[in-house]
This record gives sequence, C-alpha cells and structure tokens, in this order.
Amino acid sequence: MPGESTETAARREFREETGSAIPAGTLQPLGMIRQRGGKFVEAFALEGSFDVSKLLSNTFEMEWPPRSGEQSTFPEIDRAQWFVLHEARRKILPSQAPFLDRLAAL
Repeated sequence: MPGESTETAARREFREETGSAIPAGTLQPLGMIRQRGGKFVEAFALEGSFDVSKLLSNTFEMEWPPRSGEQSTFPEIDRAQWFVLHEARRKILPSQAPFLDRLAAL
C-alpha cells in the first residue's frame, strides 16, 4: 500500500495469507533479496507460535484452464509446515536461502 512501512506490510501480508495476526513483538529484519525473475523480496523474523492446521489463506483469481476464458479461484497458500533450518534449506527457493543464513545468524 502506498506510504506503508515494510514492517506494516509484512504484518498485513502475514494476516492476509495465513488468516492469523503476527504475535506482538519486534520484527527482526532479514534484509532484501532479488529472485531470479527480478522480484525483490524483503523478510522479517519473529519468534512465536503458529498452528499450521489453522491456516486460512486469502485467494486469487486467474484464467484456468489456460486460454479457456474461465476464471477460477485458488488459495495463495495451500499448506503450511514447520521445518528445522537444514530441512527448510531443501524446501525454499534457492534465491531465498540467504534469509535462512541471516535467521541462523540471529
């Protein structure tokens, strides 16, 4: 949103994409990375708990099947899981792996 701080945006995005508010506390910045497609992503860390069975993602619409002219609705996040760092490293996009290094350094 225009004029929105990155921390406020992170809190809003978390709520929109998981259905839960981020627990109170100070977000620890993990910096910004550029993904292969050119998109910039900024991340934060915060110690807390989240019951992955309570995930309630917002949705988006797109044409599906392709070139059909039909719009279908999909969740932004279809599931959530917890991983220890070495497992997370195998699951995360390679361009986002520096976030895990920065998290480990905290």
